[in-house]
Amino acid sequence: MCRWLAYAGEPLTPGTLILETQHSLVAQSLHSPMGKETVNGDGFGIGWYPAGGVPGTAPAFFRSVEPAWHDENLRELAHAIHSPLFFAHVRAAAGPPIQQTNCHPFRHENWLFMHNGALRQFGLMKRDIMLGIDPALFPAVHGTTDSEAMFSLALTLGLRTDPVGAMAEAIREVERIGRALSIPNPVQGTFAVTDGSRIWAFRYSTEHRSRTLFYSEEMDTLRATYPDLDRLRVFGANARVIVSEPLTDLPGAFIEVPESTVAVLDASGYHQEPFLRAA
Repeated sequence: MCRWLAYAGEPLTPGTLILETQHSLVAQSLHSPMGKETVNGDGFGIGWYPAGGVPGTAPAFFRSVEPAWHDENLRELAHAIHSPLFFAHVRAAAGPPIQQTNCHPFRHENWLFMHNGALRQFGLMKRDIMLGIDPALFPAVHGTTDSEAMFSLALTLGLRTDPVGAMAEAIREVERIGRALSIPNPVQGTFAVTDGSRIWAFRYSTEHRSRTLFYSEEMDTLRATYPDLDRLRVFGANARVIVSEPLTDLPGAFIEVPESTVAVLDASGYHQEPFLRAA
């Protein structure tokens, strides 16, 4: 339903990944071989933390209802920004209207959140989900998407102190609401969240047949495998991405994140662990 990219590592211009790779995010907005929808033209967004910024400060972001392939402002920003951590997202609307407040990523304080997938029959579940959100967070809910509702619910349940635990609780709560309303398999998707220093990416669906998700191989490994590939020289040793689908056809460059897994990018590199695995 959407495509997204999360980067962490040495400061980089986002355009290097979202515009200039073989299967860049902008290219995926026009043609996504692995996406549920081939075209993701219902808006886009980019959120970033500036190089040299103070930890804990809010990220900047830019969102637009223009198709990513058509927006000149995106090209200007993507080559002007220099960031050690950024999110980018192209949207295929699944019901909520095409408006700027419904474009990802969503921001709260120093946190960013984005999602590919859907909460099934969200219109039926929306009231119960929204009633579970801390009233203090309501003024910050500007859009109408299931994704922003999930973000707000996770914030209510402790995202700022325990992102993995809070996302698990939020998903289980939506599944409980879905069962009460006889909605089958209510949760579908991949979710990404960051506090500006770490990235958590979740691949999960109630039916355990989730949207695709991949992470990039270590740069040292790629450089050893492809010593003559000049393209790799623009990336620092710690550069890693988590993406909806690979940005290149280079063998070994991208590895699939297993079903029901949380993938983490932090100062130690990439690691993953089971998340809400079926019994």
